Amino acid sequence: MNRPAQIQKSLQDLPVTPHWSDYDAERKNFSWSAVRDQLTGLAGGGLNMAFEAVDRHARGILADKVAMRFVSRANPALDLSYAELARRTNRFANVLQTLGVGKGDRLFVMAGRIPELYVAVLGALKNGTVVTPLFSAFGPEPIATRINLGEGQVLVTTDVLYRRKVKALREKMPSLQHVLLVAEEGGPTQEPDTYDLASLMDRADDSYSCAPTTADDPALLHFTSGTTGTPKGALHVHGAVLAHYATGRYALDLHAQDRYWCTADPGWVTGTSYGILAPLLLGVSSLIDREEFDAQRWYTLLEQEHISVWYTAPTAIRMLMKAGAELAKTHRFEDLRFVASVGEPLNPEAVWWGLDALGLPIHDNWWQTETGGIMIANTPAFAIKPGSMGRPLPGIEAAIVAHLEQDGEPARLRTIDTPDVEGELALKAGWPSMFRGYLNNEARYQKCFSNGWYLTGDLARRDADGYYWFVGRADDVIKSAGHLIGPFEVESALMEHPAVAEAGVIGKPDPVVGEMVKAFVSLKNGFAADDSLRQDILGHARKKLGAAVAPKEIAFLPTLPRTRSGKIMRRLLKARELGLPEGDTSTLEAGA
Repeated sequence: MNRPAQIQKSLQDLPVTPHWSDYDAERKNFSWSAVRDQLTGLAGGGLNMAFEAVDRHARGILADKVAMRFVSRANPALDLSYAELARRTNRFANVLQTLGVGKGDRLFVMAGRIPELYVAVLGALKNGTVVTPLFSAFGPEPIATRINLGEGQVLVTTDVLYRRKVKALREKMPSLQHVLLVAEEGGPTQEPDTYDLASLMDRADDSYSCAPTTADDPALLHFTSGTTGTPKGALHVHGAVLAHYATGRYALDLHAQDRYWCTADPGWVTGTSYGILAPLLLGVSSLIDREEFDAQRWYTLLEQEHISVWYTAPTAIRMLMKAGAELAKTHRFEDLRFVASVGEPLNPEAVWWGLDALGLPIHDNWWQTETGGIMIANTPAFAIKPGSMGRPLPGIEAAIVAHLEQDGEPARLRTIDTPDVEGELALKAGWPSMFRGYLNNEARYQKCFSNGWYLTGDLARRDADGYYWFVGRADDVIKSAGHLIGPFEVESALMEHPAVAEAGVIGKPDPVVGEMVKAFVSLKNGFAADDSLRQDILGHARKKLGAAVAPKEIAFLPTLPRTRSGKIMRRLLKARELGLPEGDTSTLEAGA
């Protein structure tokens, strides 16, 4: 199907006037100090994420407004106002004080999307305690590994998860002093050497003065999956709250009247930065669904909860695509005005699918655990180029760079100003949510920077209009017969075939061309994986990409291996294909 290169926007057609509509002027006039002036701050010039997200609203006109609405199949909805959220987080901070846990100590949270998890994160931040969210689907060893790496002193989890995943290994976690349990089936819990969190909260005072944190004090420790070996711990500071606030306005266009839903689990950085902090900072009401993905349920929630801004992941969008646009069209999304996606690049077909199924295009954006917040985005007021990650947000300077070598070693960087030339995506260092270190690995941290630039490890290109296009991770790019082939380009072409739901592409060693392109494909419902379909998909790819770039082999899989944040694990596909070690698979989605 021939489609235009851009999806044009008209301000007159947008139901809410965006926060910005003049790209160049907003970037020119932007300053982080002006963002700082929008926040309240602590006495003496300090800054605290949770105070800005909760307390400043709880003390003002938004006190009675719903901050978080929790829904599930088994329980009635629970609404927490900003005032109630302040009281509960104060109590949790006082619980930590009672246990002797204070500023700079480390707390880990591991649970489903239950209210106690969100209260623990915000209460610990108020206390100046560094927070690390973990996926509740982690197995025992990944949990122990991260707690030991982070020298976690406190763990908040449920009694069921504790018995299944922590109890047997607790003696191997010497730093872990306090385990606070949420009773899943009524309480109080009776596990030895643990605390019943509800009992502690009942006895705690609901008044608390925020710890005297500064913008440079540690706040969050997020672990990212390592290609091999142990996961990396990226450390962020309270000053990152400036980026969460600014990007909530610029990238997600959050307004106080919005009803917002971020589907990300807090175990992933998106679920913390944009599932907890950004909407609260902007005084928005958030929906939190405690259930796992279900297409019918998600459409029902979008409709019945009157969601206006929706932030989700490409893997969820592809699963909705697999369920068919017809299911979406049985619902009416009269309040929905903006849909965004993050986790890995969004294929053009998915952008157009949003327009067909939801009545809105899906806006891709780009960032990393290390950047702490959205850096490059497609935003409401501006045209979308499907397949592009968008343009840098105000306060962010991006470039495509090449590494110049001297005596075989990288010596310095050269920025590439010519449009559509591939190179490494780099960001000028210094934005507030930039990570401040890899835990216990200063050498690795320093390698991420050169000549004042943060080197992302992603290959990209910038077109003549300033839009950035993802090519692939530097270690994912396929070198075949002199061609450098980005997996994302091939995957996007494959997804345009009507049978393809997901695609993952690797380079497979070949004695003649170096590497040949091999694709792994999962199919939409109603299609049979047979040789006839394989040949049809191969022919489609050759027509779209040319013989040099198109896959030479296609394998069908029921699902592709991906992380719980939705990224297809190409390195795992390659390892399995070639019989190589799989490396760190702790973030692998269950059953993948």
